[in-house]
Amino acid sequence: MPSGLIALLDDVAGIAKLAAASLDDVAGAAGKAGSKAAGVVIDDTAVTPNYVMGLSPERELPIIWKIARGSLRNKLLFLLPAAMLLSAFAPWLLPPLLMLGGAFLCFEAVEKIIEALRGGHDEAAEAAATLSSAELEKQKVSGAIRTDLILSGEIMAIALGEVAAEPIWEQAAILVVVAILITAGVYGVVGFIVKMDDIGLHLAQRSSAGVRALGRGLVKAMPVLMSVLGVVGTAAMLWVGGGLIVHGLHEFHWDLVPGAIHHVAESAAHAVPAIGGAVEWIVNAAGAALVGAVIGGIIVATLHLLPSKKH
Repeated sequence: MPSGLIALLDDVAGIAKLAAASLDDVAGAAGKAGSKAAGVVIDDTAVTPNYVMGLSPERELPIIWKIARGSLRNKLLFLLPAAMLLSAFAPWLLPPLLMLGGAFLCFEAVEKIIEALRGGHDEAAEAAATLSSAELEKQKVSGAIRTDLILSGEIMAIALGEVAAEPIWEQAAILVVVAILITAGVYGVVGFIVKMDDIGLHLAQRSSAGVRALGRGLVKAMPVLMSVLGVVGTAAMLWVGGGLIVHGLHEFHWDLVPGAIHHVAESAAHAVPAIGGAVEWIVNAAGAALVGAVIGGIIVATLHLLPSKKH
């Protein structure tokens, strides 16, 4: 009996080691897959604070919580099963779907740039003037969750593309980890951003001069941070969207554009070998963003400029 018990414990320990190794593999793959979606995550983080602008401060965190729950529901109940079905039955569809998603991101980015150059109108102020607070909150939350569905779809598709070679159960586990961690990270950061001015006002009333100065700095930094997030989010959309298109072209062996970007990036890296890796990444990102701007511009022109010639 003792030897049998020892053998059983050895087996249990071996199974535990295998499970731990599998969990390590899942965690490592989830980290890698999540990092590939960083550009979309940045955009998600940059976009969401706009949905609580114009609402009462005490409703900001509850609204973000509602959006976060909707985001997690999007990822786990809709996008995860769709991703698993795609991986199991039609993996060949992933590259063209990623390219389509990338084209949509490019279109959104160019739309944002054009609106910024034209000095777009304040939609939040218009809505606040015509809707009750409850109606406005409901509209904001539903709009944010719809936008999140698109961005979350890109995140899950990019993550799936990174782990497509893994067994199906590992793909599912990795995507669950990515969904939970990215949702928690994005909306945790968003919560801090939207309450940063309130935190600053609270600190500005403290007795310590240094703390008061920090509080005033946070309040003053809020509008600047929102502007920077808008710029970074738009740039991330172009970089990620263009990158998805460039990668898709390479997958289909249409290597003229991907090859040109790669060649320029390698040449730039060789010119400054001390920081060659960083330079190569920057040039690749800039090349992808340029492709994204061109694709986005073509879509915008097709959807907005061409129909106007009929009038």
